[in-house]
Amino acid sequence: MLSPRPVSFLSDYGLDDDFVGVCHGVIAGISPESRVIDVTHGIPRHDVRTGALLLRRALPYLPAGVHLAVIDPNVGTERRAVAVRTAEEDRLLVGPDNGLLSLAAQRFGGIVEAVDVSRSIHRLEPVSATFHGRDLFAPVAAALAAGAPLEEAGDPIDADEIQPLHMPLAEVDESGLTVHAIAFDRFGNVTLDVEHEELTFAGLRLGHAVGVNARRAVYAVTFADVPEGDLLLYQDAYRTLSLAVNRGSAQELLGLSLDDAVRINP
Repeated sequence: MLSPRPVSFLSDYGLDDDFVGVCHGVIAGISPESRVIDVTHGIPRHDVRTGALLLRRALPYLPAGVHLAVIDPNVGTERRAVAVRTAEEDRLLVGPDNGLLSLAAQRFGGIVEAVDVSRSIHRLEPVSATFHGRDLFAPVAAALAAGAPLEEAGDPIDADEIQPLHMPLAEVDESGLTVHAIAFDRFGNVTLDVEHEELTFAGLRLGHAVGVNARRAVYAVTFADVPEGDLLLYQDAYRTLSLAVNRGSAQELLGLSLDDAVRINP
């Protein structure tokens, strides 16, 4: 008999209320031997895109298992609740069909199987109109972790029907890059929409100066490679192109908001 699979858990529930603990309790009641890994519950409320980005970058560092993600501003409406299987590593993602799961699924080769779990045999009854994390998503994730077949967890749907997440697209031309600010962290570092594999054609050279929205920066390895207060362009821990200020905030220095374009000239 196969061991129960681990369950990772990401949400915008925060830690002030009982939501996360109750979901843990539901999972423990159904699959008590499954390890639950809390990725984060500090996503800004209703911020589906930030949740999708964090899920995408975190999953390669988590054991292949069941990945529960709940950021659900349209809970109780006709939006679908889904569970999907990825083409690579046989990962199972469970959550609302609002784009939250799509970037992570792409990271692992796309979706090869999907079910609508809104009427799942694993759901808790009665299902609350406002707490599907407890009554629907957590019990489905736990049942799958315990070995329940995906095809029996809900009604089959076409993988192409899963809601994508629309993101701005970086552009490369003869003189440089036009990228976008897609996330900010608490230090004011700015995540851009370019990953390591896409940097081959960017013409960036480590240690050399670059223009960032007409400001001088250095393409560096780490923060201390530039003097305190200076701007740098670097690849973050997830190999995504980012901006930072050594001991400062790149977001504040450049006055950036979400999706703002950033022009980079090597």
